[in-house]
Amino acid sequence: MQPFTTLTGLVALLDRVNVDTDQIIPKQFLKTIKRTGLKEGLFYDWRRKADGSPDPDFFLNQARYQGAAILLTRDNFGCGSSREHAPWALLDQGFRCLIAPSFADIFFNNCFQNGILPIVLKPDEVQTLFREAAESPGYQLTVDLAAQSVSSPRGSRFRFEIDSFRKDCLLNGLDAIGLSLKHEPAIAAYEARRKAEAPWLFPDL
Repeated sequence: MQPFTTLTGLVALLDRVNVDTDQIIPKQFLKTIKRTGLKEGLFYDWRRKADGSPDPDFFLNQARYQGAAILLTRDNFGCGSSREHAPWALLDQGFRCLIAPSFADIFFNNCFQNGILPIVLKPDEVQTLFREAAESPGYQLTVDLAAQSVSSPRGSRFRFEIDSFRKDCLLNGLDAIGLSLKHEPAIAAYEARRKAEAPWLFPDL
């Protein structure tokens, strides 16, 4: 997993509450276990009109948001099913950070497991960022995970809270597998000891 330390990136705006995971990545895109290529399904139903043509009003179809790395959105983002494809699709699109007043719990945890930093700010702080971003094409924010801060080009600076364990994992690029591999010598020693103690458990050796 790629470490997250400091990110300065273009901000995209999704001004909707209760965005559920079925809208983030619809069910027809869940057939794969690969984490790449899913950006084609990101917000699939919202990106198109009824005739299938791109909807120019949706943010992913607007030139000003191309290459965005930070998604600014509203309350209860990521509600609905627990599909891990939702953060996969956002990451495949290039989003490393999400900012909202609140997130659904399972989605929130899945983001950390996949190298995405979900930041909870106060509603008035989120509103300030929405206003500044809407007024300024090319609007960027700087997210400093070590300092737990979000800074805007207009001088606004907001602090966010994060669990110390999750913070350390992101800073060091450690998902659940990476954490396990930190103990690889101890795991190997245990396996060797068990093979000697109970060889009948390892009939193929």
